[in-house]
Amino acid sequence: MTTQTPAVHPDGQRTGQDEHVGALVAQLTSDVSHLVRDELQLAKAELKDKGKEAGLGVGLFGGAGAFAFYGLGALIATAIIGLSYAVPAWLAALIVTLVLFAIAGVAALLGKRHVSHATPPLPEKAVHGVHDDLEALKGHQPEGKNA
Repeated sequence: MTTQTPAVHPDGQRTGQDEHVGALVAQLTSDVSHLVRDELQLAKAELKDKGKEAGLGVGLFGGAGAFAFYGLGALIATAIIGLSYAVPAWLAALIVTLVLFAIAGVAALLGKRHVSHATPPLPEKAVHGVHDDLEALKGHQPEGKNA
């Protein structure tokens, strides 16, 4: 296998192939730049479309929540009317109201318990693990060195 050395002028400048390689590198740089720019524009367009779709979905979820809220109100009214056949209407409304407040209280207590378990927002087990690792490293240091 033979290697061909490029032609070199007496003043040390290369000719021919080097200029061609330089042009190819410049073209490659330009093409990569255009490709990256086009990919970014495609990504922007795709994200814009997905954002519109997500916005529509969020709006529909909001509408569903509103209708569910009104449905819950109608269900409560139905419970009061149904209970009013057994007791006076005012007592039926009071019973349903007390049941709703009891449910709200239990939910609030459960929520408080979960929030207190989640605070402070630190990875406590990981922090204790790192602390234990540091203590173990301190114990394995040569004499005369403090950490």
